[in-house]
Amino acid sequence: MSDRKIRVRVLGFEKYFKQRRKRSVPKKVSHISNVPKWENCVNPTLAVAKNAAQRPVFSSLLSLVLTGFTALVAGSASNPAVAAPPAAPADPVAILTAIYTRVAKGKGDSGGGFVIENQAAKAKYFSKSLVDLWARADDATPKGDIGPIDFDLVTNSQEPDVKSFKVVAEKLEADSAVIVVTLTSRAPRPKPSDNTIRYNFVKDAGQWKIDDISSTLDGEAWSLRDILTESLKQLT
Repeated sequence: MSDRKIRVRVLGFEKYFKQRRKRSVPKKVSHISNVPKWENCVNPTLAVAKNAAQRPVFSSLLSLVLTGFTALVAGSASNPAVAAPPAAPADPVAILTAIYTRVAKGKGDSGGGFVIENQAAKAKYFSKSLVDLWARADDATPKGDIGPIDFDLVTNSQEPDVKSFKVVAEKLEADSAVIVVTLTSRAPRPKPSDNTIRYNFVKDAGQWKIDDISSTLDGEAWSLRDILTESLKQLT
């Protein structure tokens, strides 16, 4: 074989092996932006921050979930379940039942002085016209003298003694009512009628208020309005 043919063949093998080498060398893989780097896997917070711009939908959804969870926790903390306070008695029977329940507690000797102990108490239980009449009668009383009411109205006595009670509506209309309270004392009274006390109620500014109280004392009839009116006449 001539030198020329050997050289061509050698050059042919070299070209062949060069092509083989090119084919065997792996192509360089370009960086894929969606694949997180190692430091991102180690630090998830950093990964979220770095890829936020690349994944706007995911970031918005995550932000929405976190915001809703925060609002839920804040709402639960700021609005704890609290039991509502009991409503005040709204009708005449309920008002008197509450008063006498308090009076009959313990030995039943505390009386109902809390109903008339001050102007705020009177305004709570009595009608405006009755409170005004009472105030005028008190103002007319000489300083140092006892006022026109010198006994416990609620128990109709000087020495309260209430073992039990019964409250009955004798008349109940839209704007007025008459409620009868019957007391049972530990020591019997000489006159049974003294155990029965009548309350006249009126609607005053939309609320039930006591407008008069009446009973008998040692068998003789009395009413709160009559006592106040007569006292005012005598002192003016």
